[in-house]
Amino acid sequence: MLKAEHRRIVFTHEGGQNLPITLDSVGYNPEQEKISRPDGYPMYHWIQTAYGEGTIFFENKSLTLAEGSGVLLLPHIPHRYEALSGDWRTYYLTFGGCSAGHILESVGIQSSSFYRWESEAPLSNMLNNMLDWQDNHQDMFGLQASTDAYRFLLTLSKYGQLHNNTAISRNIDKLQPLLKWMDLNYGDSGIGLSDLSAQLGVSGRHLNSLFMQTFGLSPYAYFVRMRVRKSKELLVSQPATTVKKISQQVGFRDVSHFVATFRKQSGTTPEQFRRLH
Repeated sequence: MLKAEHRRIVFTHEGGQNLPITLDSVGYNPEQEKISRPDGYPMYHWIQTAYGEGTIFFENKSLTLAEGSGVLLLPHIPHRYEALSGDWRTYYLTFGGCSAGHILESVGIQSSSFYRWESEAPLSNMLNNMLDWQDNHQDMFGLQASTDAYRFLLTLSKYGQLHNNTAISRNIDKLQPLLKWMDLNYGDSGIGLSDLSAQLGVSGRHLNSLFMQTFGLSPYAYFVRMRVRKSKELLVSQPATTVKKISQQVGFRDVSHFVATFRKQSGTTPEQFRRLH
């Protein structure tokens, strides 16, 4: 993804006060700053990661927002969030409206919720498409914005994997030692499932269950995604290093397998990604 300028559209609601969903703002932040709201936000607030990672704190929980994940916060829920890596880019959407609560309830959203989705799901680009449309059209009464927000919530309920936040926090606490170990050893191509489960002293089956409940991925699939994420950092920070060398640095034995995996997860080849950034 290109690191574009900050984009933000604020809606005035003129003539659109009685819409089922009324948009307050939609935007893209290429350098997400640290935010703290002790009294919460007065409207529903959605934030998702476009690139990098951040940490969000709410309701005595701490969750990592990586690519393919987001949080919907109910109005007036105290929260704060900040970058976990140096470069955290986000999309956000804030909204209200006379029927917003009923619509959310109808799609199964009744509390502040954490979501994950697969890279192929349309959720990743929907807010960017909303920004593009608003940039190029005159939405005087916010009708299109309201329709797009409703479509986004329906898509979220269809493609987003809703997780129980209490269980997520508990599982992440259990997995934290392994996640830190992965972060230190992602370059070792010889690591297998048995090595991962040995770090926590649990069976491979139990570890698989923990990861599926928490991330919607198997332990090894999560490890591969971490390797691809690390390769993105190296592709940008080491422009003179070959793709083959970087694939070895992040634990891939075969460069063709690395390129295929990178393309599947990112939609571009490593070389294309490097040129874009």
